[in-house]
Amino acid sequence: MRRRNKESQGPKPQKIGNRWAAPAMVISAVIGLAWIVVFYTISSTDITIPWYSDLGQWNLAIGMGFIVAAFGFAMKWE
Repeated sequence: MRRRNKESQGPKPQKIGNRWAAPAMVISAVIGLAWIVVFYTISSTDITIPWYSDLGQWNLAIGMGFIVAAFGFAMKWE
């Protein structure tokens, strides 16, 4: 009777995907959405956040940048 090595019974499973891509995608999307929501919420009130309010309409570009980064992370997720 011949003994077989367990390692030679077939191909080894391959690691698929990046474990960090999905959490990074979700976090980036939530930050972008929250950035835009806060901008629209405080723009109609007298509330001012010193560095945030000074950015003006650039807050939309920053929020959309986070959302675009989320799509970039989605491309890494397999």
